[in-house]
Parts: sequence; C-alpha cells; structure tokens
Amino acid sequence: MDAFTAGLLQRIRATESDLSRARDEGDDFLVEVEQGELDDLRRLAAEHGVEVSATSGV
Repeated sequence: MDAFTAGLLQRIRATESDLSRARDEGDDFLVEVEQGELDDLRRLAAEHGVEVSATSGV
C-alpha cells in the first residue's frame, strides 16, 4: 500500500470516528461538516481506485 492510499484510508477512519462522535453529541452542524468531508474523501478514493471498506458502519 502506498503512502497516498494509507493516508487516505487513515483520514477516512478518523472522519468516520469524528462523525460518530458528533452524532452521539447531537451536534447537527458538526454532523453535516463531517459527513461532507467523508463524502469528499470517499469520492477521492473512488476516483483513484482505492477500495474503502465500511470500517465503522457510518
């Protein structure tokens, strides 16, 4: 796995975690921000052929 792929997958996992935390805290604004970031990261992964498994079910 190259550095780009590893970094992208790490960012996705961190964002999934942040999204889950925002949901648990009931922070609707932060949920929207984190969901947007996660959507962007997943799109970037797809554009570069990086397979993203559902790590946290978010």
